[in-house]
Amino acid sequence: MALRDFMARLGSGGASVDTVLDTPEVSPGGTVSGTVHLTGGKVAQDVTEVRVSLQATVEVESGDSQWHEEVSFGTAVVAGATRLEPGERRSTPFRFAVPWQCPVTSIDGWHLRGMRVGVRTRVDIAGSVDPGDLDPVTVVPLPVQRAVLLALDSLGFHFRGADLEKGRVRGSDLPFYQEVEFAPPHELRGRINELEVTFLADPSGVEVILEADRRGGLLTEGRDATGRLRLSHSDTDPRRVAGQLDAGVRQLGARRGWF
Repeated sequence: MALRDFMARLGSGGASVDTVLDTPEVSPGGTVSGTVHLTGGKVAQDVTEVRVSLQATVEVESGDSQWHEEVSFGTAVVAGATRLEPGERRSTPFRFAVPWQCPVTSIDGWHLRGMRVGVRTRVDIAGSVDPGDLDPVTVVPLPVQRAVLLALDSLGFHFRGADLEKGRVRGSDLPFYQEVEFAPPHELRGRINELEVTFLADPSGVEVILEADRRGGLLTEGRDATGRLRLSHSDTDPRRVAGQLDAGVRQLGARRGWF
């Protein structure tokens, strides 16, 4: 018995966890729901807490170094302290809110390259290695976010990729923010290198941050220009949104003397 207890603390022969989501697709401001299935191991174990959270792969930069970290957010407690007997099975449903500023990972069935978000289940067991469980989720954009992405495409901006940067921008709620990167249309090439878009959504709408990365010449350095555009959740017509985005980008250019 002592050997079994010791092996269970090392994660061998201990409890196992399996989380089944009701749907693998969510949206910012929506909800995640599912069921956590716990199965006891070869010995009885005291469970301190069971919790679920969203987890994202975030890029971190420091000086000349760059690496990735797994960051959890939107955590909710599923169950409190209990004792799990050998072979015992327990199923606990859960439901928790998706933060409004959760990064988008897919649009119209097309995965945004560079995005990875999932639901992480943590089981705290006294003196034992956390078995854990990670289930991928697809985060689809809000209708207004989708309108922005489609509008940029209609303006000739071409999707390059997306990433999550560790840190905060003014108005952000999470310890990271998403940047969706676009190559400029033909008429802007030579003036800007890239347009980066960040969404800061909330219950009333979304603030769209536009950051234009200006090309540097032989005698001048490239400089970034940033602007913000506020849209409501009813702004879902890509054609109307395209006009506002075009004006926003041109306003950035006018301030910087690009045009």
